[in-house]
Amino acid sequence: MADGEWEAWEEIDALAFGEEEPAEHREFGRAIREPERCIGVFDGDRLVGSTASFGFSMTVPGGAAVPVAGVTAVGMLPTHRRRGGLRAMMRYQLDDLYENGGEAIAALTASEPAIYGRFGYGLATWAMSLRSPRVGDASGLPLPDPAVRLRLADPFEALPDCLEVFRELAPTRPGFIARTGAWERRKVLDAPDKRNGASPLRCVVAERDGRVRGYAYYATAPSWTDADNANGTTRVRECLATDPAARAALWRYLFDLDLMRTVAVSSLPVDDPLLHLLADPRAAEPSLSDDLFVRLVDVGRALASRTYATPVDLVLEVADEFCPWNAGRWRLSGDASGARCERTSDAADAAVDVRELGSLFLGGVSASSLAAAGRIDEVRTGAVERLGRAFRGDVAPWLSMGF
Repeated sequence: MADGEWEAWEEIDALAFGEEEPAEHREFGRAIREPERCIGVFDGDRLVGSTASFGFSMTVPGGAAVPVAGVTAVGMLPTHRRRGGLRAMMRYQLDDLYENGGEAIAALTASEPAIYGRFGYGLATWAMSLRSPRVGDASGLPLPDPAVRLRLADPFEALPDCLEVFRELAPTRPGFIARTGAWERRKVLDAPDKRNGASPLRCVVAERDGRVRGYAYYATAPSWTDADNANGTTRVRECLATDPAARAALWRYLFDLDLMRTVAVSSLPVDDPLLHLLADPRAAEPSLSDDLFVRLVDVGRALASRTYATPVDLVLEVADEFCPWNAGRWRLSGDASGARCERTSDAADAAVDVRELGSLFLGGVSASSLAAAGRIDEVRTGAVERLGRAFRGDVAPWLSMGF
């Protein structure tokens, strides 16, 4: 895209998503932009639709970080919807990735989840949110280990230490996206227009033996009842730690701030330890929402890029209407040390659409549940069970950073 078209690009984003981004966020958007990965739809010489992707590195089962195309900024002007523009952009984007040897995997978050299944994207991760009242002594969270020291820090000044914690954790959970370059400051963006009545972003770090073992980004939103009682909310943006003691100390701090009566967390892994730390997890009212959708651009390369929890040797009959180069039979063989996925003429053990392979890819979706929903057809008895055991991991995948 030409330089003069970027203002029109930003206008599409604002109109499609119904909000204006503050200057700080627009500046960040320009810093992370990869012009060669931006796609536009034109009506004459006017830009009327947009999409883009980022060249990310994402953790997959087995701990490896593999290239992933993070699809973003998908939008059409309201005057040009339902004319085939979105389909044309998706067509061009996936064709380009495949034909030019780009990332074998694409991923996105969806403002409207019903849109992307027809393009082969499958729901691969869920996020848990909670809104917990502060009950009793910090909601029953354990007393901190005296060896763990908490320290308030400026979010930007503490960023190098927090990134070290993040990078230590990244290989341990599928879905973590590497934070490099301008993306390092994604979690500490703090435009006043985005605070919605809350304080500036705060940072607390947990240290032991002189080393930062965990951190939390949060803000406090004060509120008062008609009787003048404190009724504020602690809004937690991120809380990560490399060991249980640091994690418990950080959560106790967040649940024990003066004048705050509620703790709100927007995104946690569905198996996050926090619910096991709270005395009354029901009071936290945990809820699930769809999060990351995954699309296998190149089935062979994608399935060979991860490892498998149990030995697997299965022939999959893959259907892929939108990217027909993936259609056909693939033999997947591998274990915890590595995998191969190659074309074969052997009889299929199971038949699956590429969308469901995307759901299975990060290990957070059960093959048996997809089969029960009619999404996987078991051709050979026992194939679904073997597929499920091989794909599932010890921890739930989680999208660590929105894009």
